[in-house]
Amino acid sequence: MNIQIMNPKDQGKGEFDEGKIIVQKPIGFSGEGSTINRLGPLFYWSWALADSKSGLGFHPHQGFEIMSYGLAGQGTHRDTLGTESTMTAGDIQLMQAGSGISHAESVEAGYEGFQIWLEPNLNDAVKRVPTYALFKHEEFPISTANGVQIKTILGEGSPVEMVTEAQMIDIEIEKGASFVHRILPNWTIAALAIRGGGTFKTIGQQAQSFEHKDFIVFQSDEEDEVKLEASGEKLRIIFIEIPTKVDYPLYHKRK
Repeated sequence: MNIQIMNPKDQGKGEFDEGKIIVQKPIGFSGEGSTINRLGPLFYWSWALADSKSGLGFHPHQGFEIMSYGLAGQGTHRDTLGTESTMTAGDIQLMQAGSGISHAESVEAGYEGFQIWLEPNLNDAVKRVPTYALFKHEEFPISTANGVQIKTILGEGSPVEMVTEAQMIDIEIEKGASFVHRILPNWTIAALAIRGGGTFKTIGQQAQSFEHKDFIVFQSDEEDEVKLEASGEKLRIIFIEIPTKVDYPLYHKRK
């Protein structure tokens, strides 16, 4: 089992619109300070917060599947397909850039959210018609048991269908509760603690602690499991699971 824990100083940093949007990047581009620049087809993961109304003008994308997840506040998307839609807390926007699309993003004060880029086989993806879809929080399956709540963002029961192979869950663990998750051979789990901290333990290993905003990567050649517990108040942590390797060439990232 290979485990890496990266606190915020080991993650990328950025800003947009003259610093109105501040971004922490568990996975960023080279030169941005991220210890990790890619995990298989997981190409980019940014966590943005805005203290005032702000945004980015029209800019192009091609090939990648770009997912935004609203955590708080409100954001608006416009694109060259003629779309204009508003994302609120718990919603998912999915832009499959295909042969090419340009979009603009604006957010209200108090916005918090992720932008996550996943990479399908670009040789095929750039031949597809670009698409955009908005999925509301109420459309996603949520299970609650024994002090643990799990919202499935990508995976069984989710309305979101992507070309890239990936799973994603949003987990909330109450104080005193625990959550156990299986780690499949040759798959990677990327985990980001967005509220609170806790401990984790894999089979045969001592428990390790992590803090709010820490980014943890689990990789194993054999089946394993990770057990999470909250320390202090409620823990909220995001898991993205992707194959460690894919059978198609991956784009070489540049700054």
